[in-house]
Amino acid sequence: MTVRLIHRLSALAVASLLVAGATSRAAEPRSRDATEQEAAAVEDGFEFPTTDWPWWRGPQRNGHAAADQSVPLEWSETKNVAWKAEIPGRGHGSPTVVGERIFLATSDETSGSQSVLCFDRGSGQRLWQTEVHASGGMQKNVKSSNASSTVACDGERIFINFPNSQAVYTTALSLDGKVLWQTKVTDYQIHQGYGSSPALYQSLVLVSADTKAGGAIAALDRQSGEVVWKRERAEKPNYPSPIILHTAGRDQLLMTGTDLATSLDPRTGKTLWEIDGATTECVTSTVTIGELMFTSGGYPESHMSAIRTDGSGETLWRTNTRVYVPSLLAVDGVLFGVMDAGVAACWDPQTGEELWKERLGGTFTASPVLVGDKIFATNEAGETFIFRADPQKFELIGKNQLGNNEVFATPTFCGGRIYMRVSEREGDQNRQRLYCLAEQP
Repeated sequence: MTVRLIHRLSALAVASLLVAGATSRAAEPRSRDATEQEAAAVEDGFEFPTTDWPWWRGPQRNGHAAADQSVPLEWSETKNVAWKAEIPGRGHGSPTVVGERIFLATSDETSGSQSVLCFDRGSGQRLWQTEVHASGGMQKNVKSSNASSTVACDGERIFINFPNSQAVYTTALSLDGKVLWQTKVTDYQIHQGYGSSPALYQSLVLVSADTKAGGAIAALDRQSGEVVWKRERAEKPNYPSPIILHTAGRDQLLMTGTDLATSLDPRTGKTLWEIDGATTECVTSTVTIGELMFTSGGYPESHMSAIRTDGSGETLWRTNTRVYVPSLLAVDGVLFGVMDAGVAACWDPQTGEELWKERLGGTFTASPVLVGDKIFATNEAGETFIFRADPQKFELIGKNQLGNNEVFATPTFCGGRIYMRVSEREGDQNRQRLYCLAEQP
């Protein structure tokens, strides 16, 4: 399958939400088509079929999968399994699916090597494994790994970030696994771990690394790896990926953490606006609704906040809710999320008021994913909870088990299939596997 890469001739129409002066308890529901058009309006220069998942958080960078697909609502190690494949080593990056191939990052924590794997989408057969670094992988927190980033693919090449030998490197490979170029982004002092994923925008690869020793956010040329622009960052630890979203009438590269909320022009690196508005250490990838973006973080302060993206510097609200690692979802003008401690919740984005919350159980690292009107949220024990994206009430649709330990990667939903990277404890060993789940006759 060939992915068409084209410059869009015009942006999709953006339906703005009126966020000021609202008095109702729950945000007024909007049509899903309007919400998805708003999210899809980034003029990134790419057009992928809805059956692909080319980078972190999916085609729209917001955790929304194609709404018109039918994915299984029940599964186990034996039920609705199309295939499964062994993953050598350990990593937490999500599966990237483009055309007939699936890409994953992994590492050997004994040798410190870091690699990219490629699997056949139809059969699960491993097609190749390319060692990007033979040694030098960096991790510290026991929950982190040497390969926590998600591969990005432009249809012709794949891109991956690895922390290695006190630095962060971005590497480009061909679809057949040949290393094309490698660029050092910045020196890196490990704190908890590294998990920032590359983002693609027009001719650029956008990469970030925040560290106590001072980090950077940079744009690299997709073909050559040359640095197009680079901005130094504060000397503070932080973990989000750069996210490009269309908000307040323009494409903005949004970053949270290091005690700031920051917007850059993704083409030039120029600061569009920046305000105090997040805690020091954040992990989540921000989402937007209309002209609002939402920050969440966990150290030293647990918080959520809503900030205007028009450069006015206005923070509408701030709470002490702890959504530290799993990213939020914006659905039909309402916020949904899963707290690290295992509680699902829904919030009014205009006021921050909690509309409902429900305990799911377990600890969550993976981010929730929206498919149609259903939210899929997987905890570290491998339990996936499926509940309705309904601002009025919590409605559990189903719960399934796959994996039993260290299930940290966010699942991928595309083409009517679910691709899950799970860890299964066997004796004193953890073994990672990639499952393809699909309705079986």
